[in-house]
Amino acid sequence: MIRHSPRVRQLAFALPALLILAGCSAAGQVREGFADAATQPLVDLNVRRDQIPTVLLQAQANPYDGRNLNRCSTIAAEVRRLDDALGLDRDEPPAPNGSTLNERMQDEIAEAALRAIRDATTDFIPYRSWIRALTGAQARSKQVQDAVEAGRLRRAFLKGLGMKQNCAPPASPGWYRPTGRSQR
Repeated sequence: MIRHSPRVRQLAFALPALLILAGCSAAGQVREGFADAATQPLVDLNVRRDQIPTVLLQAQANPYDGRNLNRCSTIAAEVRRLDDALGLDRDEPPAPNGSTLNERMQDEIAEAALRAIRDATTDFIPYRSWIRALTGAQARSKQVQDAVEAGRLRRAFLKGLGMKQNCAPPASPGWYRPTGRSQR
């Protein structure tokens, strides 16, 4: 007889009930994210590795590179590339998606279900932190975090440079309004 941890048993009973209550949308989101959540142990064993976007590697190499940044359009294009890799900056308001309270609840339930699946799949790995260190997964995770931090630093530098050149957003922070005529 296979014995499951209390967390796995709770998940086995709670997950179907939550998805039934949440409706089809949440179930679809869980279905789409299930593979990533279920394969989290492969990340811990350093078998599956996410690629770091080139724009973040470039930022990591030289976050203050000012070459060819003499036009607002060039700065804006570089900021957009970073936004694509990192998501929106903190100064940008979230895009209005017109979702209802029910849809937002379904999203939250789906996220909770995926977190529970991810937790359940990683709970069975004994000495997980040691395994992550021995397989190099922890070092890889640090590389990814460093690249993300360099990308954020570069984006902040670019927006500061854009403000100095009197550029409109996205080449400057979202709240900034150029005075007079901005550079193109």
